[in-house]
Amino acid sequence: MNTDEQHILPPAIVICGPTGIGKTAFAIALAEQFNGEIVGADSMQLYRHMDIGTAKPTPEEQAAVRHHMVDVVDPDGHFDAEIYANMAYTKVLALAGNEILPFIVGGTGLYIKALIHGLFESVKVDPQVRQQLKNEARELGGHHLHTRLQKCDPVAAGRIHANDTYRIVRALEIFETTRKPMSASQQSHRFKARRIRTLKIGLQMERADLYRRIDKRVDIMIDQGLLREVKALLGAGYSPDLKPMKSLGYRHMAAYIDNAVDWAEAVRTLKRDTRHYAKRQMTWFKADPEIIWVAPDQIRNVEAYVKAFLQPSLETVSCI
Repeated sequence: MNTDEQHILPPAIVICGPTGIGKTAFAIALAEQFNGEIVGADSMQLYRHMDIGTAKPTPEEQAAVRHHMVDVVDPDGHFDAEIYANMAYTKVLALAGNEILPFIVGGTGLYIKALIHGLFESVKVDPQVRQQLKNEARELGGHHLHTRLQKCDPVAAGRIHANDTYRIVRALEIFETTRKPMSASQQSHRFKARRIRTLKIGLQMERADLYRRIDKRVDIMIDQGLLREVKALLGAGYSPDLKPMKSLGYRHMAAYIDNAVDWAEAVRTLKRDTRHYAKRQMTWFKADPEIIWVAPDQIRNVEAYVKAFLQPSLETVSCI
């Protein structure tokens, strides 16, 4: 794609990085300066009633700068990267059309990638095939279908959890329809297209400092009432087996409530698992050569990058 074609695309600033590093505060400070609004790219902040454990932007933060893609689905509702990409792209187009600079902010790398590049075109499947697979899932369980998927599409099976029945059925119905693995179609797509012109900023710090921040953040979440939040969700009828209820913080508190672990172990494993998650996030983002890495206190440097990005004639920063 040449430079002229790039500048036809809607512009957006990506603020990414590991959990607990301060992306929200950083993005708000920038958005206030550049007439921006935030499009969330966090796969958990999408869920209503899940505020503390997801470190959702506070009412004060959302009042300072308008946030989108927050509180859009109930915990028992289905949501995935394709739905996110479609909804968030509509938001980006609307903001850009009103001369508001979108800031795509979050730590869910797949969602950011899907938003910028789109996903491969969905395969139309036979409704009878889909219904048959759903019947099998109901009668035999998701693990049975996951074993079947391992035989016909081991790559997809390796990426999809055995409890994620929706995605298992989707992968199997594509194979049954096309006789080709879903993973092969995704690989051929390889996120080659681009529908948003981006400047990508990644926040980083020394690992030991980040881990201390994460441990402190867990303590703050607990003080804010994480256990009470999880009890309220369970009391409202949301099953601990739901996908969002198996996420960081929620599964740990649910295990404590169920007397599966004591309090000290619940807190210890929550801190440990959050640190491990941050490490996986950094591995994902470090693989993207377009990201410009800065420390959370280097906002002045980033202001210069944004100004250059918004002036297409300047070639001082990569903005593809």
